[in-house]
Amino acid sequence: MKILRIIARLNIGGPARNAVLLTEGFPGTALICGEVDKSEGDMMYLAGEKGIKPIIIKELGRELSWKDDWAAFWKIYKIIREVKPDIIHTHTAKAGTLGRFAGILYGKAILIHTFHGHVFSGYFGKVKTIFFIWVEKFLALFTDTIITVSEALKKELVEKYRIAPEKKFSVIELGFELDELLKLPPRENSGTVNVGIVGRLVPVKNHKMMLRVAKRVGDIQGQSPKKGTVPVEIVPVRYMIIGDGEMRGELERYVEELGIKDKVEFKGWVKDLKAIYEELDIVALTSLNEGTPVSLIEAMAGGRPVIATNVGGVKDIVKDGASGYLVELGNVEEFIKKLLELIKDPEKRRKFGENGRNIVKDRFSKERLIKDTEKLYNNTLQENQFLRS
Repeated sequence: MKILRIIARLNIGGPARNAVLLTEGFPGTALICGEVDKSEGDMMYLAGEKGIKPIIIKELGRELSWKDDWAAFWKIYKIIREVKPDIIHTHTAKAGTLGRFAGILYGKAILIHTFHGHVFSGYFGKVKTIFFIWVEKFLALFTDTIITVSEALKKELVEKYRIAPEKKFSVIELGFELDELLKLPPRENSGTVNVGIVGRLVPVKNHKMMLRVAKRVGDIQGQSPKKGTVPVEIVPVRYMIIGDGEMRGELERYVEELGIKDKVEFKGWVKDLKAIYEELDIVALTSLNEGTPVSLIEAMAGGRPVIATNVGGVKDIVKDGASGYLVELGNVEEFIKKLLELIKDPEKRRKFGENGRNIVKDRFSKERLIKDTEKLYNNTLQENQFLRS
């Protein structure tokens, strides 16, 4: 089968990894992408390591622009005419919109789109959000199969946003190259507990909540005990912010305002996954919205316990009380309570880490991802033979 894969950009994160691994897994696949914004981490190096040379459309960028988006649409359509694919598989919102419109105009290929998350919460105002929902509903009419990366995300798109009937959806969870992380030993006890949060520094990731938590944990540990109560055990904690993005300056100023500069380190983007997680004792996530939380999968593969807001597909990954803790969005006090439990209890951290590793090691393998995707491609082609002329 001849496949054309389209993603807006290869910025650091699950969608880019997924697109690269699937391109590698189906030899002969053509990959289209735009350019990564200067404030984002670039994963073009991963494509190069796999021997993949993407077709770059510079107008297929992050920001919305009628001029650039129109130019990108026609360039995509021209490439489709040249490649003559059996399947056009799009990833992420902008690539999904432009790629599928171009595919509809072409009219001779199967259209498949993967929702790695959605932009219907935590990204835009009410008017824009309603507009994007209706665009997705329209495109769904012409899309042969819609993939989501979790059951929770599928349920949300079907029941809450009514993008398309359930029969049009398939769930294929992400896959990763986890071998190095699966071999990672527990971090040696240095006396200080390192808590890390990994991801883009953008509003939807809600880093300010994590920083408020860090401030309160420090305050609680520094309080004088009330008469007749047991003193709070003081455990030194350091917080590591791994990633970069548009909010970095604002977050650095927020750290100064909170008076926790001595406890927080901004690491920027780190390519080596092993180097990230071998430094951490606990991995946190405070997002407002998530498709599949890649950092939590990586942390669990590395045997690290996690604590996260219970949003989107997070509950499909984390088993509350077994591999980590889930806290309802907005419940900062509960987040602090559960984080303190993990900080003070190294045996619980070890147990949660082992459980997490067992959960993800086979479920999120690269081999499983490719196998499931191949099965879906074959089934979709068989069901739509009349489109192949």
